[in-house]
Amino acid sequence: MRGLTFGALMWLVLSALGAHADDTTDNTDDGAQVAPSSVAGPDVDKTLRETVENLDEAMYSPFIERYMLDELKALRTEMAAQRIELTEKLVDRHVESIDRGVSYATNTITYFFYLIAGVSSILVLVGWTSVRDIKERMNKIADEEVGKLVETYEKRLRLIEHQLTQKTQHIDENREEIERTQELHSLWLKAAQETLSANKIAIYDQILEMRPDDCEALTYKADEVLELGEVQWAINLCQHALTIDPDNAHAFYQLACAKTMLGNHDQAIHYLRETLERADSYRQTVMEDPALEPLYELEEFKALLSN
Repeated sequence: MRGLTFGALMWLVLSALGAHADDTTDNTDDGAQVAPSSVAGPDVDKTLRETVENLDEAMYSPFIERYMLDELKALRTEMAAQRIELTEKLVDRHVESIDRGVSYATNTITYFFYLIAGVSSILVLVGWTSVRDIKERMNKIADEEVGKLVETYEKRLRLIEHQLTQKTQHIDENREEIERTQELHSLWLKAAQETLSANKIAIYDQILEMRPDDCEALTYKADEVLELGEVQWAINLCQHALTIDPDNAHAFYQLACAKTMLGNHDQAIHYLRETLERADSYRQTVMEDPALEPLYELEEFKALLSN
């Protein structure tokens, strides 16, 4: 009632990598290259596929788990470092722009003061007004200009602060998502190691606590529940999964197994038809699953597999 295990898939990938490594050319003592000793062909792929499909248990290795977790952690850490570096560059660029703006404003105000001083000197010389009036007016104009500049750059600084806050929140969310993904991956690997259905159900419950809308966890939990004979419980889990993903082929397949155990053969064939319409890869599993043996002699079942 279950597809290929995670361990079997990892074995297939490692086997393919090993076959590719064996195909590389060898060098002789004088530097000449020798042709590949072997080339993986269709017969090798077929043999690997048959070996994987006939596995009785997951070929799991703690070394593979450690390797996969380290690679995932290194990748996520590198992505977070790139985001932080990009944020720092953006901040530095904004700070440089502000520095140039402040320098320009300072020079402008200085030149403005020189102009006012020159005009004031001329006006004093011609007797237009007193030095006090000129000083008060100059201070007032200067305060107004400085106030406008300060207000403008305060707005810009607040905008930069807001952007930095958003970037920081985004980085924290990504970090939490990385930690959650690593924990989920560890739970899936732990579930693949377990042999008791009760222990697997407990692990799937932990996954669902972290991601309640995980259809895969719901359907695999339904599979283990069927192993314990809790048919109605399994049906409820599959229906819940279909409310989240109406095209989930695994949920339809588990419903077919549950209906077969209840003796509702017509409904079981209906769910099998829904399964094969969405994923034809279940055809071989349907033909070999002991839970579906009561359907093997039915004409509807034979017609379904012959299409």
